[in-house]
Amino acid sequence: MIALHASVFRTLLIAAAMLAWLAPAHADSPLVVKESSNSVSETIDALQKVLEAKGIGVFGRVDHQANAKKAGLELPPTTLLIFGNPKLGTPLMQTNRQIGIDLPMKALAWQDADGKVYLGYTDPEKLRARYGIADRDAIFAKMAKALAAMTDKASGK
Repeated sequence: MIALHASVFRTLLIAAAMLAWLAPAHADSPLVVKESSNSVSETIDALQKVLEAKGIGVFGRVDHQANAKKAGLELPPTTLLIFGNPKLGTPLMQTNRQIGIDLPMKALAWQDADGKVYLGYTDPEKLRARYGIADRDAIFAKMAKALAAMTDKASGK
């Protein structure tokens, strides 16, 4: 019975986290969120193109809308892109292996009820704080700068 309750609790926590990701940015949000002038697929396509041009590996793409449809459910356009650079991520994992749950990086594009499209990614500073990594300032700064520039370009900003 306890395992069932823990499972239900964990599911509710995950659902709450996903809803928070889909909301517009707030100051305390773990995500950096930008409005995109493109559709969800155009935004993710543009981000993938920018990443690949920079030599950053793209490891996967998850079309949450298509997966929901397969399950007989509806979801507005929502796509996740998984990407990373082992030259940056590996030193972070050497400091604290647990950051590997958040690496490689991910970016989520979604369309809200008003038809606006957003592109979000985890703020590297939030990762630094979450995993208590204090000795890799240059890496976190490089990640933040690169993510800001690449997502600006992908969102048409």
